[in-house]
Amino acid sequence: MSSDRTRTLRRDDKWAWLFIGPLMAGVVVFYFWPILSTFYNSFTTFGAFGGSEWAGLENYVELVSDAEVPRAVLNTLVYTAVVLLGIPLAVYLASLLNRPGLRFAWFYRVMFFMPIVAMPAAIAMVWRMIYNSDFGLLNYLLSRVGIDGPYWISSPGWALAAVSIVGLWSSLGFAIIILSGGLRAIPPALYEAASLDGAGPTRQFRSITVPLLTPSIFFLTIITAINGFQLFDLLYALMGPSNPAMSRTQSLVYLFYEQAFAQNDKGYASAIAILILLIIGVITAVQFRFQKRWVNYE
Repeated sequence: MSSDRTRTLRRDDKWAWLFIGPLMAGVVVFYFWPILSTFYNSFTTFGAFGGSEWAGLENYVELVSDAEVPRAVLNTLVYTAVVLLGIPLAVYLASLLNRPGLRFAWFYRVMFFMPIVAMPAAIAMVWRMIYNSDFGLLNYLLSRVGIDGPYWISSPGWALAAVSIVGLWSSLGFAIIILSGGLRAIPPALYEAASLDGAGPTRQFRSITVPLLTPSIFFLTIITAINGFQLFDLLYALMGPSNPAMSRTQSLVYLFYEQAFAQNDKGYASAIAILILLIIGVITAVQFRFQKRWVNYE
């Protein structure tokens, strides 16, 4: 290789690092360093007035013996599972919204997309009025058919279901947008050929639409599962810390918040954060491991 060629490559490398450097610095400062700091703090105990001491595996021993942790894990898994159920619904809705000749399709897309741009606190305020046991719209509609509605967000038996329904509803818009993009990438010639072979709309949906949407569906399962395990703001704004059902409905992130900021036990809270990271990592790895069996990239 000539010396001029070598100098050109070195100069290109410098420009590449110049552009990549700020991004990598941000990743290190805002992602890698907090993870390493949290991992270190999980082996320490913090005093009431600051300062920390090395505690070894004490926080993790407490994590294993704490009865609230399995309940929080189960609540988070249930919430995530319910929100994941919105993906098949989003597939169906996206296919309807992308039908040729559908009138007011833009209006339906805007209506489904609106929850994405709304703040979780605003969504929670609206749904708190809907779930209100005295004058809420949901209990009013139930009373019209002779059903006495429960205390949706203050009853331990109903609170998690109520929060999960709101999470499913608010995640539909994002899923529909992603799936709509996937639908537009499907060649219309495939549907025309299927029609000539006598395949009806249902058969086309099962044999063409769903298989060719599997990359988008796989992406949504990853993102939805990660977002599900980050449940906090919607739960906090919808129910509130003084809610009698919160102890039976709290998520892992809410348990982290409670230990870190209410109990000021930042070492134990860091151990909970590491647990959340490990669970998300395992679930994501399992999804990537089995995606080859059902995701079609051709």
